[in-house]
Amino acid sequence: MELLGEAAAEEGSVAGAAARLHVTAPAMSRSLGRIRKATGDQILVRTGRSMVPTTRALAMRAQVHALVQQAHHLLSAQQELDLAALDRVFTVRWHDALTAACGTDLITTVHRHAPGVRLRLPAEPGTDTPELRRGEVGLESSSSRPTLPDIRHRLVGSDRLVIAVRPGHPLTEGPLSIQRYAAAEHLTVSRRGRLRDPIDDALTTRGLERRVVAAGPTAAFVLQLALDTDLVVTLPHAVTRAGREQLGLATLLPPLPLPEVPLYLLWHARSCSGS
Repeated sequence: MELLGEAAAEEGSVAGAAARLHVTAPAMSRSLGRIRKATGDQILVRTGRSMVPTTRALAMRAQVHALVQQAHHLLSAQQELDLAALDRVFTVRWHDALTAACGTDLITTVHRHAPGVRLRLPAEPGTDTPELRRGEVGLESSSSRPTLPDIRHRLVGSDRLVIAVRPGHPLTEGPLSIQRYAAAEHLTVSRRGRLRDPIDDALTTRGLERRVVAAGPTAAFVLQLALDTDLVVTLPHAVTRAGREQLGLATLLPPLPLPEVPLYLLWHARSCSGS
């Protein structure tokens, strides 16, 4: 109403106001009619050859201006977030190794900058679940890009693979060849229980196969199992370093080129429109 009134008053006609606001004269007339019907006031009246706001329109003008500014602020894409005043609960579902490696820093940093925020760090489920789409989980980690169009993602880093074995394991004696590595008995880390991963593909291209004895649900479980047996586990270096050092496991470099493990963070489009 404020823009319509100002334009009509300054232009002196509905047609002039319509041209100024880049709408057609009929559209301007219809808008004026709806405002008159809603308020029960003429809003604009003709005085001589021009149109001027009524007394009520002038009285409402300041309130309308304030409402317009509030709406503009609410719909503005540039909103500054006051972390100190933020009061929310966020659910972050990460791989257990990533939680072990970064969970302490995450919690302390969030608490320092946003003391009103509380964090939930639940364990990953054994099967795919729709919690991210339902809004029950705010952020997830993944080693692969999402396939659903409403799930946004960002590549935040990558990790190289290393071999973990118990101290004194036969693989620690002498040079580690690709043949000795493939001939060992192996473990995989898979919350879905998969006994095959990209390492098997890399061995297959070289005419070799390995035997995977078991698939463990978490990195902590397979590291403990590797400590107690002669089983070999190949897993990301950075996120498992603390666990390997705590258990005193020996770390070896793979005897063949292996793909790095990407780290993606995933969230639903409702949280942020960017990707």
